[in-house]
Amino acid sequence: MFLNVQELLLRNLPIAEVYAPGVIDYFDAHLRQVSDLVVTGIAELRQATMEIVVRGRLEVLMEADCDRCLEAARFPISLDFDLIYRPLPDTMPEEVVLSPEETEIAFYRGLGIELEDVVREQVLLALPMRRLCHPECRGICPVCGENRNVVNCQCQSQWVDDRWAVLRNFVR
Repeated sequence: MFLNVQELLLRNLPIAEVYAPGVIDYFDAHLRQVSDLVVTGIAELRQATMEIVVRGRLEVLMEADCDRCLEAARFPISLDFDLIYRPLPDTMPEEVVLSPEETEIAFYRGLGIELEDVVREQVLLALPMRRLCHPECRGICPVCGENRNVVNCQCQSQWVDDRWAVLRNFVR
């Protein structure tokens, strides 16, 4: 759905979109959308500043590879969002000082914004930085490669500091 400035000049646009898995590209091969992504809300235009305001809610179930054991980990996302998009000026000075309020404002260029881009960004921001299947995940054994959550291997890993190996020859 494209949020067109010309259409927003005439009326507010209600948002009721459903994105099936595979429609939105998250640019991460290890991240998968498992359920339909449901987005509801409204888009408005502040005519004085030509800012597009997008308020809404999204719900989706995402799946990613666990950062420790590489098994599938699921992340239900249900969030409200309230976003402001300001038109990008034709010329920008090299350095701009932003007020704290301005750091939460995004920019758009051209005739509007694509809702798909807005939704992708919100989903990616809602996901945890460290994606674990569960907080106590034990990961993969560095010796045998088994998933420690499934197999209780008896491997012993010894770390050897090879940086001093050359000096050992001089001691003799």
